[in-house]
Amino acid sequence: MYVTTLSKKYSEEIVPAMTKDFGYKTVMQVPRLEKIVINQGVGQAIADKKLLETGVKELTDIAGQKAVLTYSTKDISNFKLRKNMPIGIMVTLRKERMYEFLERLISVALPRIRDFKGINSKLDGRGNYTLGIAEQIIFPEIDLDKIEKIMGLQITFVTSANTDEEAYALLKYFGLPFKTSKN
Repeated sequence: MYVTTLSKKYSEEIVPAMTKDFGYKTVMQVPRLEKIVINQGVGQAIADKKLLETGVKELTDIAGQKAVLTYSTKDISNFKLRKNMPIGIMVTLRKERMYEFLERLISVALPRIRDFKGINSKLDGRGNYTLGIAEQIIFPEIDLDKIEKIMGLQITFVTSANTDEEAYALLKYFGLPFKTSKN
């Protein structure tokens, strides 16, 4: 069975290090990365349905797993939005695919961001972290010649950590390049 580098790193390096840092009694107490959710809001899709098709294809290429459409939950007349209109795209990665994506994100995609100095270290208070990316073209899977519109996306790392401090340590051990000064 194939085991990704990061899942091996988690069991061999991160679990012992976190156990030492936080004084866990068993390995089951050590927080783990449960899933990565990649989300792209396509507000312009109300006027141009083709953006959704290209967005689904691009997100599928980036994640290596089929992306699905998300639909609006209510009517908003100011935005010409009706209930159940496709408004976004998302994909949820778990297990090996999640680790493969994280590895590609850390080693290939993030270094391609212009003037990159690290990512913000603001977590949500429940041990989860959301990273906003302004351009989907930082991923090598995207062909620059076939880009119709540059769109951003959000990547949410969902951990089993109880506190932000534990989640921050876990993500730092995985190799996410946080900015040096922590808020």
